[in-house]
Amino acid sequence: MKKFILYAGLVIVLIGCKTSSSENKTSQLKNSKISDPSIYASTITEAELKEMLFKYASDEFEGRDTGSKGQKMAVEFLKSQYKSMAIKTPLKGDDYFQEVELEEQKIAEANLNVNGKSFVSFEDQLVLRTTDNFDLNTTKIVYVGYGIDSEAYSDYKNIDVKGKIVLAKAGEPKDDKGNYVTSGNTEYTKWTKGRQAISSKRMAAIDNGAKGLIYLDDSAFSEYAPYYKKMAFSGITGRLSLVNGNEAFMLLITETLGKAFYSNILDDDTSKIINTNLELIINKKSTPILSENVVAYIEGSEKPEEIIVVSAHLDHVGTKNGKVYNGADDDGSGTVAVVEIAEAFKEAQKAGYGPKRTVLFLHVTGEEKGLLGSSHYTDIDPIFPLENTVANLNIDMIGRTDPKRTEGDRNYLYLIGSDKLSSELHNISEEVNTKYCNIEFDYKYNDDNDPNRFYYRSDHYNFAKNNIPVIFYFNGTHADYHQPSDTPDKIEYDLLQNRTRLIFHTAWELANRDNRIVVDKLVE
Repeated sequence: MKKFILYAGLVIVLIGCKTSSSENKTSQLKNSKISDPSIYASTITEAELKEMLFKYASDEFEGRDTGSKGQKMAVEFLKSQYKSMAIKTPLKGDDYFQEVELEEQKIAEANLNVNGKSFVSFEDQLVLRTTDNFDLNTTKIVYVGYGIDSEAYSDYKNIDVKGKIVLAKAGEPKDDKGNYVTSGNTEYTKWTKGRQAISSKRMAAIDNGAKGLIYLDDSAFSEYAPYYKKMAFSGITGRLSLVNGNEAFMLLITETLGKAFYSNILDDDTSKIINTNLELIINKKSTPILSENVVAYIEGSEKPEEIIVVSAHLDHVGTKNGKVYNGADDDGSGTVAVVEIAEAFKEAQKAGYGPKRTVLFLHVTGEEKGLLGSSHYTDIDPIFPLENTVANLNIDMIGRTDPKRTEGDRNYLYLIGSDKLSSELHNISEEVNTKYCNIEFDYKYNDDNDPNRFYYRSDHYNFAKNNIPVIFYFNGTHADYHQPSDTPDKIEYDLLQNRTRLIFHTAWELANRDNRIVVDKLVE
């Protein structure tokens, strides 16, 4: 036991971020004005991280499923942390909760009749998503080929689809040389049979004003239909979605086989009006659910209108078959890291060195349900204008070691997205790390061709899609990922401390540098 303790202490010295050489940091914080950020980084400690996480990821919080009792306990816990540190809310009064209206949908069935022929739910067609009831009778549908709308290629060019139903097929076109016309690295080709491609084509239809998309994909239909049918007949609810007040939109997926009534359009990539008699009735079945993002902030002393967002998701997957999925790493580790970073900034402010820019500490709900809380913040109710948001540092799983890393190779962190919108952000990140922490930055998952697509799978993406530079901090997955065994006793607290200090140093630099970082790479 003693040998282990000595070894652990040695590791902390070897991998720890630099701190002040003073032996009495607490006294310094209280009695003098210190501009060295390492002094404030030193307030981020293993002991405090551990104490918070053992509470936050305990069975008491029941896995923090979105909208559940446990999630309500989690947001109250976070509120109490910020109040105890006298860190204010950007909302009015004592309100630290940004309400996020959600709805839990049961599987909807469609009555679909085309030219007198009926198409049966789960056998011929499937309602993947609907935002409202539909009772539609139309004689025209707009065929939009692959349903792609990008800078490099668009099926919507010179076509008016506002208020209409559009029809699109799976895949992406190729040029005469057999290359994808949009480079083959877009969301339209990746995961063509999965959610990303479907979602991208849905968003293209919405962005062009369509009221519905009928999507033709044999493989996707075969994958989804049996599952949705089972859920529908069992009465199980479907996924959560945001209630945002937008115009009604439906997504219906069907097999290309048996669609002869579309007159062989699949051999024609040209957009065109299809004259047909289509009758569609969908009865939406949903239950409203109210959830919350937790928001706290320290106002900037010189440039309060410019915002640095430090974020993590507060939810996990709840309880299944009587077992609590504690989510200590995912994302209890990120959650407590944000709280500790907030405390470090507060200590600096108390010493007379508050940040020049405003720092928002954002704990989002519903990440596990589809990045819902962050989507609500960016797309529906940004508390601070997005055009004033300088950067988002997003923390999702930083308390463990990826088993793919070699034994003893612990002092690392995966960084994703740092160079995708701002070369300057990437350079700052590297410089700060070299100056204070010397963590190995691994950009393995930053590759555009990464099959895991982690860049699209955490809350930073909702900022990035709005051309806000981001860094996603991540330790990789492990055997306990989304399992009941993701418990706080397995967190490596020396690593959690060191990584949290690094993120604080990066946020400090972004908040206090003279000029706002430059965005030199825009999202198409």
